[in-house]
Amino acid sequence: MKIAERWFEEYEVGESRTTVGRTITEADIVLHAGQTGDFFPHHLDAEWMATQPAGQRIAHGTLILSVAVGMTAGDINPRSMSYGYDKIRFIKPVFIGDTITVTAAITEKSDHKRTPETHGYVHELVSVTNQRAETVLVLTHLYLVDKRGPA
Repeated sequence: MKIAERWFEEYEVGESRTTVGRTITEADIVLHAGQTGDFFPHHLDAEWMATQPAGQRIAHGTLILSVAVGMTAGDINPRSMSYGYDKIRFIKPVFIGDTITVTAAITEKSDHKRTPETHGYVHELVSVTNQRAETVLVLTHLYLVDKRGPA
C-alpha cells in the first residue's frame, strides 16, 4: 500500500478494477458475529440451517460488504475520502468456502452541492461475485474528492 494523490479531474467514468479472490471462512463468520452481536442461527447454527431452504450457514451480508470494500482498498489517496454507500443489495447468499471477487467501476461524477468549485463526488459501482460467477452483492461507493480548482 502506498500514498497516491489523485484529483477529481483524474477519475474517468467507465474505468474499472477487479480484485483477486478471497475465500470466506467459518472464522470470518464467527468473528463478525462477535463483533456485531448478530448471532442469528442463519450464520452460526449448522444443524438448524440444514433444515432451511439454503441448506447451510450463510455469511452475514454486512460481513461480505465489509470484506468486499476492504478488497478494493488499495492506494491511500489524500485527496479523497469515503462519503458512504448507497443502494446496498444482498442478492445471493455467500456460504462458508465460497470465494468472492470484487469489481469496482466508476459510473458517475458529480459536483458537491455546497462547494462545487473545490469538491466533487465519484460514484463507484461495486459488484461482488462468487466462484460460480453469480453476483452476490452490489452497492455504490461514494467518494468525496478534492478538485484542483482554477489554475
